[in-house]
Amino acid sequence: MFEKIKQFEDALAEFTGAPYAVMTDCCTHAIELCLRYQNVKNTRFSAYTYLSIPMTMHKLGIKYELLDKQWTGEYPFEYTNIWDSARRLEKNMYVAGTMKCLSFGHDKPLHIGRGGAILLDDKAAYDAIICMRYDGRDLNIKPWIAQREFRVGYHYKPTPEEAVQGLSLLHGLKEHCPAPKQVDYPDLRTITIKD
Repeated sequence: MFEKIKQFEDALAEFTGAPYAVMTDCCTHAIELCLRYQNVKNTRFSAYTYLSIPMTMHKLGIKYELLDKQWTGEYPFEYTNIWDSARRLEKNMYVAGTMKCLSFGHDKPLHIGRGGAILLDDKAAYDAIICMRYDGRDLNIKPWIAQREFRVGYHYKPTPEEAVQGLSLLHGLKEHCPAPKQVDYPDLRTITIKD
């Protein structure tokens, strides 16, 4: 099961120029895992993004400011090295020292239908996030019930079928990769999120 996901992650890392890639069940969870790993307390980012991003900030208790900044392809979470790259996927797009979070939704460059990934170059972060993604499991211990000590983890793993589809679609992108497109997200400064 894990081999198919690892094959896709390795191919994605090679395509983007990142040393490591971690596939997740969605881009929002990819961002959440990065925020959790870095223990982010406050940030600023574009007000023109998908609703799940400020919802994640509320969920994690992160103080945030929404900025009047339009974007195409990706935008940064200020005070961090984390990027929401949901609408960007290009050959050799990776920038050293960053965590770029991708989306594989229906209208994204690699449209698996759902899923996401983190591109990164920090081995310690990679090892920790792989473990966090799989319910705190050490994937070298099989069966999982033999593991006696766990990190806090989350059930944010992709399916092998999604990885196989992603690998097939990624091979098609090597010849032609669509340019990031501008999407008109609403200004989220006009909404209220209640607890």
